[in-house]
Amino acid sequence: MDVTVRLAINGRVAELELDNRVTLLDAVRDHLDLTGTKKGCDQGACGACTVLLDGKRVVSCLVLAAQCDGREVTTVEGLGARGRRHPVQEAFVRHDAFQCGFCTSGQIMSAVALLDEGRAGSDEEVREFMSGNLCRCGAYPNIVAAIREVARVDGERR
Repeated sequence: MDVTVRLAINGRVAELELDNRVTLLDAVRDHLDLTGTKKGCDQGACGACTVLLDGKRVVSCLVLAAQCDGREVTTVEGLGARGRRHPVQEAFVRHDAFQCGFCTSGQIMSAVALLDEGRAGSDEEVREFMSGNLCRCGAYPNIVAAIREVARVDGERR
């Protein structure tokens, strides 16, 4: 059965006619051509498909697009402003916090959320709240360093 789904995605409104079984991940990638969000395990275990839904991180492979009708979705393409990278994206570059890059968008989206949640007080806390995002290349120390740098800079601005 098809449903009409209206999403506020990365600051724009999109109206899609979708099978009611289509996941948010597939809607974003296949129907909106926002391919920064990656399909990893398709079972909610790796975090590669992490996006923000109403400002909270979700693994988009486990959320039906129909559940998101009228809600705000932010993908990695929606971060930053006026052609500039988000501070987390910049820190990932500075700290070489990615290797193959497959998990990077999910890592970045989770990092943005945990920083917004105020959960970057220590390396251990960052590791705990990033534990749902797997990196097969083992860039974890660099990911933690990038997140902690942004947390320190944000803390100094306040």
